[in-house]
Amino acid sequence: MPVTTKAPLLEVHELRVEYPRAGFRRGSFVAIDSMSVRVPAGTTLGVVGESGSGKSTLGRAILGLAPITHGGVIFDGREITHADARTRRALSADLQVVFQDPYSSLNPAMTIEAILAEPLVAAGTSRAAARARLTELLDIVGLPADSLARLPREFSGGQRQRIAIARAMAREPKLVVCDEAVSALDLSTQARVLDLLLDIQAQTGVAYLFITHDLDVVRHVSDEVVVVNRGAIVERGPAAQVVTNPTDPYTRRLVEASPIADPVAQRARRAARHPT
Repeated sequence: MPVTTKAPLLEVHELRVEYPRAGFRRGSFVAIDSMSVRVPAGTTLGVVGESGSGKSTLGRAILGLAPITHGGVIFDGREITHADARTRRALSADLQVVFQDPYSSLNPAMTIEAILAEPLVAAGTSRAAARARLTELLDIVGLPADSLARLPREFSGGQRQRIAIARAMAREPKLVVCDEAVSALDLSTQARVLDLLLDIQAQTGVAYLFITHDLDVVRHVSDEVVVVNRGAIVERGPAAQVVTNPTDPYTRRLVEASPIADPVAQRARRAARHPT
């Protein structure tokens, strides 16, 4: 996908996130340092890195779930770096999130109807209008209408993630942070959920900040990619370029670590990495 020149919906400037160290040690742990990204409306920015690289901290900072010690976040022309709880509630119409684990992100005691209706009713939508919207949402994510009366435990992992996506899309947001949204799913289910996200983007114009450890995933869904290591961006560029022709040694290691479906090519890569 080519990098677009659209005006940014999300701008993150020189962001720094620190956490105080536990115990007797003084000072703080810097989770991300001097990180800047932009997400134009209707596009997908992939954020890739290993566990502990800081990629999820970036998403949490944008959502107001991590302490920002320096830098700024501008969303849809509004400064939200240190937005208070009231402002964050108002932002939820336009800024949503899909978390990694479809098993823990849905309340097991609530029906699917209650889960999907909750953000609509909280925003003042009438019960009748909310019910009509729920039917639309189920159609968008490819679930049958009788899903509304059922509980989360009655669905597979892929179906639960579709429900989580439907909940995120309930109020037609402008940006969705997808934090390892397919990593807990098997490969065939991953592909179907990724295609669903692309279909929703084509229909609605929603933008995604897609956080993952998998370069093959970001190549499939992203316009642009940033690679994160030890809290800093080490490479950025169009998705196809970063995945097929990486310039940073860390990115090259990530590419080499990704499995290849062709066993002959996989053996050749392993032999090149570990010559006898």
